[in-house]
Amino acid sequence: MSVLESLSPTRIPAEDEALRAEVRAFLAETVRELPPHVRARSWGGYSAELSRSLGAKGWIGVTLPKEYGGGGRSAFARYVLVEEYLSAGAPVGSHWIADRQSGPLILKYGTEAQKRFYLPRICRGEAFFCIGMSEPNAGSDLASVKTRAVPNEKGFLLNGQKIWTTNAHHCQYMIALVRVSGEASDRHKGLSQVIVDLSLPGVTVRPITDLSGDAHFCEVFFEDVQLAPDALIGQEGQGWEQVTAELAFERSGPERLFSSLVLFDEWLAWVRTPQGRSESALCLAGRVFTELAPLRAMSVAVQEKLTRGESPTIEAALVKELGTTLEQLIPAAIADDLFGRGSPDSPGSADVPLELLRTLNYTIEVAPSFSLRGGTRDILRGMIARGLGLR
Repeated sequence: MSVLESLSPTRIPAEDEALRAEVRAFLAETVRELPPHVRARSWGGYSAELSRSLGAKGWIGVTLPKEYGGGGRSAFARYVLVEEYLSAGAPVGSHWIADRQSGPLILKYGTEAQKRFYLPRICRGEAFFCIGMSEPNAGSDLASVKTRAVPNEKGFLLNGQKIWTTNAHHCQYMIALVRVSGEASDRHKGLSQVIVDLSLPGVTVRPITDLSGDAHFCEVFFEDVQLAPDALIGQEGQGWEQVTAELAFERSGPERLFSSLVLFDEWLAWVRTPQGRSESALCLAGRVFTELAPLRAMSVAVQEKLTRGESPTIEAALVKELGTTLEQLIPAAIADDLFGRGSPDSPGSADVPLELLRTLNYTIEVAPSFSLRGGTRDILRGMIARGLGLR
């Protein structure tokens, strides 16, 4: 069976779909005061207070077992929650990584003690995690990481550096891919994952200011950081297998389709007014909808595979590559629409709302990162080509 044939049309179960109305109503009340250019940050936005509120309602860790503080529900329940968060532009970045992948990773590979300690805190919106994968000169080539955790009598001594680590300056913990044995040239051999308490001596976190003025990316430095033996998650030397499974969670969700949705909704609301209506704008809206619908169906089908305990890495890569292409198309096409109106002497329309322009400006600035985060376009296309038997 080919990769494409393995993605069968799937419906979100009725009991999970029933979550939507309650979540939508809660978010309408909670985030309605935030202007669109702020909501456009969505899962990149940060609000520890909102995370605690969502945790209190049982909407974080909804797929984790009840015995660890979770909701005990399927991946579809979380899918509905995420769609509503992204559609509303809720600033859920504080708990995002912990909920999306750190919690499921700990559940799958962690010891019982690790599950008992970390998972309830994640579900309450109290423990925030970041991802320690990329390094200088080892971003897309993830297998060449050089950060080392050398075993010693106290556990592991950690030295090295991670980069592009989202919200590390707000997080308590990092799950880091490190080399326990061998050299970078050994590729997948000798890699393990460790949980790093970012408050430990020797850890330095430096935020990186991006083009938009935000500072959610960080550099993280480790200098003789002593980790306890229980910092190791899963089996020593199995880090590559674990991180590959983790990336399926990272690449397949609605966040790979909806990053430009707040901008699109703001633009569409204006297009529906007499001042904003045009035939070309209506054609653009139709194009976006016709591309978004099958992509969403593919994303839901990947969730169904995850629910069955499969690891659909190629299918997830396909959703991510096609989804980020659409995410980048939306702001570029909207900019063409807005600034292609008017006369040659006065390009653009004076009737365009200022908040729409501010939201467009932010999204245009961050859109190049959409095809970088979670795996670069070239790497994903190589994976897809192999999965389709083309190389």
